[in-house]
Amino acid sequence: MMLWTVISVVILALIAAGSVAVALHLDKSDELPPGVPPQPAAISVNPQIKAVSANAPEPTAAGVSQAIAASVRNPALGQFTGQISDALTGATLWTDSPAEPRVPASNAKILTASAALLALPHDQRLTTTVVAGPNGQIILKGAGDPTLSAQPRGADTFYTDAPRIAELAAQIRKAGIPVNSVAVDTSAYSGPTMERTWDRRDIAGGDITPIESLIADGGRIEPLDEYSPRVEDPAVSAGTALASALGVQGRVTEANAPAGGEVVAKVTSAPLVTRVNDMMRYSDNVLAETLSIELSVARGGPASIAGGVSAVEGALAEHGFDMTGVTLSDASGLSYANRVPAAVLDKLMAAASGPSQPLMRSMLDGLPVAGGTGTLADRFDPTSNPGAGWVRAKTGTLTGVSSLTGIVQTIDGRVLSFALMSGGTSPADARPALDDVAGDLRECGCR
Repeated sequence: MMLWTVISVVILALIAAGSVAVALHLDKSDELPPGVPPQPAAISVNPQIKAVSANAPEPTAAGVSQAIAASVRNPALGQFTGQISDALTGATLWTDSPAEPRVPASNAKILTASAALLALPHDQRLTTTVVAGPNGQIILKGAGDPTLSAQPRGADTFYTDAPRIAELAAQIRKAGIPVNSVAVDTSAYSGPTMERTWDRRDIAGGDITPIESLIADGGRIEPLDEYSPRVEDPAVSAGTALASALGVQGRVTEANAPAGGEVVAKVTSAPLVTRVNDMMRYSDNVLAETLSIELSVARGGPASIAGGVSAVEGALAEHGFDMTGVTLSDASGLSYANRVPAAVLDKLMAAASGPSQPLMRSMLDGLPVAGGTGTLADRFDPTSNPGAGWVRAKTGTLTGVSSLTGIVQTIDGRVLSFALMSGGTSPADARPALDDVAGDLRECGCR
């Protein structure tokens, strides 16, 4: 047995030595056998943004109607309305009851995003502060930024470039300020924290948290879970996170920061345009409501949910949009009391994607990509729907309500805007039917 083992080891050593010799010989050889193609050059990536051609063939109304004829007859669409336009010219190419006011669900966020981008500086930021109070108390004062995060330094945050409570705590410790207690100040907002048509069960359902001027992680109990249940007391919860970061015991209370009090720490939000895009990509109701209140304050209105609604409607009307048929109870689309015609949604999307309103253009960056990102990540199966990767759209879903408003580049390179609104059927059935209509537009030269 020992002999065979030694022989096996020797044989293996000889094979290994031979392999090395062959490899060294091949490495030294500059010539390849005849007929062997040379080694190809390494692949390099050169990402670019290529502008849509201004000379792409112009679509026609007849071409659009023909392209979507079969899909719009799908019974799953239920009570269906819609409008499709040419983004470049603004011409309306197809309609079905476009002036009928319908429940928009989260397509209402298109109005909120448009108004904010038209009326506010795109680089505007919100600053959350900590103010020194009496007897070792510090007061966390909200500024209406729900992207403030309780996540520790280095950990991911749900919102893009979110400011952190951990950073506030670090500034307080660096200043050497003794802290005995923590309070929160929500005086920046006024009015009810819940719109009267909302269902409080949606807090536990993960759709909303009471709208206070101090909210951390959008009120999510699980900060990175988009659909996490929300907290009932967002301001106190944020204050508790700061107390925990500082190792302060005791109940967090509510107090108004003293006028002219010393600011001992502060953090700022991401720019407005980043927050708008987060709101659109994830259909974030809390962010929508706070953005509308930010708009109201900038226009001299009340810092309330109702004030935000009035500000959105007023800003759009002042920028030339026909608001006939629009009735809003909130800025997020959570309320069934909202009404918006498809024509209004389509005209806003056409303005954002066409030449008439360049301030709205950045809204397109936040639109979910079909089959790729946000609320469209699991829609538009690329094996069956040609719109995958080409459609960008805002979704809207409530029980018995489904809507889809966005843009698509046709195979001829023309950008079409669309607003499609379905009601009376299950979203599980209606959403694929809406996606089919948008997918038809991608394959349509529509001439």
